[in-house]
Amino acid sequence: MKSMTVSAKPETVKQDWYVVDASGKTLGRLCSELARRLRGKHKPEYTPHVDTGDYIVVINAEKIAVTGNKLQDKKYHRFTGYVGNLKTETLGQALDAHPERVIETGVKGMLPKNPLGRAMFKKLKVYKGSEHPHTAQQPQALDFKA
Repeated sequence: MKSMTVSAKPETVKQDWYVVDASGKTLGRLCSELARRLRGKHKPEYTPHVDTGDYIVVINAEKIAVTGNKLQDKKYHRFTGYVGNLKTETLGQALDAHPERVIETGVKGMLPKNPLGRAMFKKLKVYKGSEHPHTAQQPQALDFKA
């Protein structure tokens, strides 16, 4: 009898809901672990062409920790589409204005740049406070060293 590698099928994949408290977690380490779990690489049935990842709700995004001088040195650039309008803001300014976008940007850069990666990114929900509207999904608390 030959052994076969079993690929995950989209209709049989079980996707759980988890809630992560970002208080005191390091930004890059948190983002890499979130990207790993959104892809489903922590599961034994991981298949590269199937979305096997879980839904993740991140709370307390405003209390994220960064090391070194990144609050002043790390810069985010965005282009408005008009000539001469390259907008730049530091990590500190971004955390003050919209802390959830900082985590979303970090995770998005670690996911595949294709339709499957965009579908994985939609399963990430980030909130700056400790309240979130996903209590009906009964997310389990997920704690990892980051």
